[in-house]
Amino acid sequence: MSAEDQAKKIVDKMYVNDAFSQWLGIEVLQSEKGSCKLKMVVRDEMCNGFGIIHGGVTFSLADSALAFAANAHGRLSVALECSISYPNPVNVGDTLFAEASEVSLSNKIGIYNIPVSNQNGDLVGVFKGSVYRTSKNWEV
Repeated sequence: MSAEDQAKKIVDKMYVNDAFSQWLGIEVLQSEKGSCKLKMVVRDEMCNGFGIIHGGVTFSLADSALAFAANAHGRLSVALECSISYPNPVNVGDTLFAEASEVSLSNKIGIYNIPVSNQNGDLVGVFKGSVYRTSKNWEV
């Protein structure tokens, strides 16, 4: 099996068992070892009391991109530390894109940048995440 096929199978397997990403309506546009691009449309029930998207939704979209990108290498990887900044608001009906890219990968730690943008290309989230890479391999 090619590396691309293995990465896709791992992400597909993760997504099938990820009820929260499914509830968010996340669509996987691209997945490879160390990178992933996701898409999501913002719904009414994702908003906070100010009428804009709850920051946790943007965080969760980026966190899913982190998980898919890191695990696509074939080793079970879990979030170690994550942070996000919100440079612009997100509104109902916006389409968000999260694109994970690998910054550093070692035997035990992976570091990723995940910018989140809307349909106009405006940056709405700046996410940085690190993962712990366990010794367990994915079986696909």
